[in-house]
Amino acid sequence: MCFVYAYFAALVLTNIIIKMKKIFIIILSLTTINAVNAQETPQKENKKTAKKNRTELSVAPKRLTVPRPSDHVLIQFGSDSWTNKPDSAKTNGGRHFNFYIMTDKPFKTNPRFSVAYGLGIGSSNIYFDNTFEIKGTAAERLNFSSRADGNRFNKFKLTEIFLELPVELRYTLNPENSAKSWKFAVGAKVGTLLKAYTKGKDLKNSAGVSIFAPSYIEKEFSKQFLNSTRLSLAGRVGYGNFSLNVGYTLTPVAKAGFAAKDFNTLSIGLTVSGL
Repeated sequence: MCFVYAYFAALVLTNIIIKMKKIFIIILSLTTINAVNAQETPQKENKKTAKKNRTELSVAPKRLTVPRPSDHVLIQFGSDSWTNKPDSAKTNGGRHFNFYIMTDKPFKTNPRFSVAYGLGIGSSNIYFDNTFEIKGTAAERLNFSSRADGNRFNKFKLTEIFLELPVELRYTLNPENSAKSWKFAVGAKVGTLLKAYTKGKDLKNSAGVSIFAPSYIEKEFSKQFLNSTRLSLAGRVGYGNFSLNVGYTLTPVAKAGFAAKDFNTLSIGLTVSGL
């Protein structure tokens, strides 16, 4: 009887061992498959990453195109004076204001050098002392009537406004950062006279008493006696967006035969540039 019990116990134990062996084999198989997949996946990803890297390296990176900073806009203001002026012209200083839009073309061989040209408006204002009018003909010549002993304006000026074409040869020490660089420029300007007029304010008598009112203004528009073409030499030197400008007109202010002698305009001022 004991033998029978022992036999059945051994049989049950054997079945249990066989089933556990099958379960162990299944678990071992699943573990092996997962391990193999885990190794293959990184390899595939590494291959894809390496391929992507090779593709990126094979394509040259695009350079960002940054516009070259240069003086495309020029604003000039300062003082004007007449050189070799007639004795009758009792001037009391003057002012100019110019505004130009320019294109800058750097040299391919040396970008520090460039040629610039453009278009703009130039103006000149000359002030007079004890002047009542500016009159004259070709026969009488230009006359700056001084009325120290008679009626005269408290303030009197002659204004000329030109449409101008400036041309410059430029040198910029650091063309890639012109806002922090020394700059030099020489050139010329040619202009045509758009408008000219005299303006008198507060007409007074010989006793210095206003005839009308201090706010009285009298304007006379005329280009009759003035040269319709202006050719000037110009130069400037400065640092960053500010420079000193100098100009001199090669053409006389008055037309030929309208003045006792030829006289020209000298300008000295400040230039503000940018863009």
